[in-house]
Amino acid sequence: MTHALGFSIPSEFLSADEAAWWQAVDQALKGAGRERLTSHTEDGTVVEPLYQRRETAVARAGRTAGTPWDIIQRIDLPDPAAANRQILEDLQGGASGLELVSSGSAMAHGFGIRLETLGSMETLLDGVMTDLIRLRFSAGHESIAMLALLMTYLNKKGADLSSIDLSAGFDHYGWLAMRGRFRIPLEIVDARINDTLAALDEMGCPARLVEADGRIWHDGGASAGQELACAMASALAYMRTFEASGTAPDSWPSRISFTLVADADQIGTIAKARAARRLWAAVLDGCDMPLAPMRLHMQTSVRMQSRRDPWVNLLRNAVATFAAGVGGADTVTVLPHTKALGLPDSFARRLARNTQAILLEESNLYRVADPSAGSGAIEARTEAYCGAAWALLQRIEQAGGFSKAIQQGLIQTEITNTAASRRQDIARRKRPVTGVSEFPDLNEKPVSTLDGAVEDVAVIGNPQDMPTPGRGERFKAMCAALSEGVAAADVVDVPSPGTVALTVPQLDLHRDAEGFEVLRDAADATALSSGHRPAVFLACLGRLAEFTARATWTANVFAAGGLEAKGGEALDALEQVVQAFKASGTQIACLVSSDTVYDEQGADAARALKAAGAATLYLAGRPGALEDSLRQAGVDEFVYAGADILDMLQRAHAHLGLTGPDDLIARSADAEVTQ
Repeated sequence: MTHALGFSIPSEFLSADEAAWWQAVDQALKGAGRERLTSHTEDGTVVEPLYQRRETAVARAGRTAGTPWDIIQRIDLPDPAAANRQILEDLQGGASGLELVSSGSAMAHGFGIRLETLGSMETLLDGVMTDLIRLRFSAGHESIAMLALLMTYLNKKGADLSSIDLSAGFDHYGWLAMRGRFRIPLEIVDARINDTLAALDEMGCPARLVEADGRIWHDGGASAGQELACAMASALAYMRTFEASGTAPDSWPSRISFTLVADADQIGTIAKARAARRLWAAVLDGCDMPLAPMRLHMQTSVRMQSRRDPWVNLLRNAVATFAAGVGGADTVTVLPHTKALGLPDSFARRLARNTQAILLEESNLYRVADPSAGSGAIEARTEAYCGAAWALLQRIEQAGGFSKAIQQGLIQTEITNTAASRRQDIARRKRPVTGVSEFPDLNEKPVSTLDGAVEDVAVIGNPQDMPTPGRGERFKAMCAALSEGVAAADVVDVPSPGTVALTVPQLDLHRDAEGFEVLRDAADATALSSGHRPAVFLACLGRLAEFTARATWTANVFAAGGLEAKGGEALDALEQVVQAFKASGTQIACLVSSDTVYDEQGADAARALKAAGAATLYLAGRPGALEDSLRQAGVDEFVYAGADILDMLQRAHAHLGLTGPDDLIARSADAEVTQ
């Protein structure tokens, strides 16, 4: 066949069918089972090697074709004046919206804007045309106070509140699971939500008050299906809360915004975004409510970011942003590549903005509505995520709803189990973390970040008595007090220190790279204090061709724990290898060669190295039938693909005196994502 552009396509490419493809696959497998080509998602769905096109698929309702998503920049500098400069730079640099992160937010990560008075809000938004951009809040338990500050500011300016595109970001369910406790009874929280909702209705402000937010659950280790289920359960719980608000039920969906996480699983992220809209339609249908569009925000994953080799985060972000855009997100936030290290500087923020700008303006990703519709792989994953999320949502409902399920620990247990399996895959490098567990760079240069950590402590000067939540009375009283210069902390009715109204099982939040990064930090600290990096000696046996590949692999394994590889040369005799080990000054060694050489020399080499002072002796490769004889000769551990590399490296650190088990636990706790 000759293509219209003039080149020929061989006929065998046009006539191939699935049966012929499988026949070729079976020949390539040489008798091995086809299951070798399949994998599984974290929700247990089988991922097939080949999918047929879905000829009858239709595009999912989402962004209108030709409508770009909005670039939302995260603003989290504590000082309002500095944050304002950051805002103006971002807006001038191409951002079309802002996420204002307060210091009390579950997403603050130790930073966040300190908004204490109306004056600080005026400083923050000086020069910002709020009616021309999308605004998002991430304020945790401070959301209503922050919203009151904004409403007071806008009223003082004489702004048209009906023109404000705002998501207020109130999500107390994620906060509760992350903190493990709540200082205010949930019925009071619900009453305050409804009071605020009624006030917004009266003011004519269409703000989306609450957030069905998947980020906390994702950072806790949730699978895509679990994250979706939590977002849907949260939205459903908020609509039940709205029943007491006195507002029109048809308006409730428009008061809810959704946030999901985009990560480096391209197909998974596209499918997650598509599944979210399908699930929301099913939830509304189940509630006998008219269909309403979903406002979907996606943020690149905190969990996938690494502190080591942070430049790889640029690649992770690019894939995640591509997938969020193709999946149909309305707004997207790209976390700068240095986010896991501290407050990103102007350069890192510009790269985050430009990641989106390039995909929008140069790649034109927004011009086609749901471009993945009909892809067999993506349609199948979308359906699988819907099924997994719906099944968990049903269990949540059977437990009495989202709040009850959190209090019972049902959701936390499900997610903790998924996270444990994920951590095991990372430890075994079945799920590699590039630049950390794979291809680590022990000589990487530090990147620049800003100072600005804040304490999450509200300064209370003169607490004001606020009305009991009702039909907007409390929120309007808050706005009135703020307009007179009262501090935000004085209008939120904060309980006395130590007050706890509710405790629940706490969800631990971690990044994927943390386990290995803890070891790198310990090794770096030793290198800095002693002047030399902790090392392992590679005792290579035989000819260069017999050990080079395995030696390179082994050096990378130990480097993942911050340990430098010494030795590695091709030496003529075992005695020379032993002398080189003694000269290296290392305490631990690893035998490296081919299986054939191990059979011939492995036991003798092990005995010689042990006699020469090797406190711990490793062997690179699976021992097979030689295991007993090698262990008797002195080999302590075997290092091979599929082994628990993280556990092995932790023991290596203990052998070297870098850390003990208690130290590792403490360091891991310090390294966890602070929410």
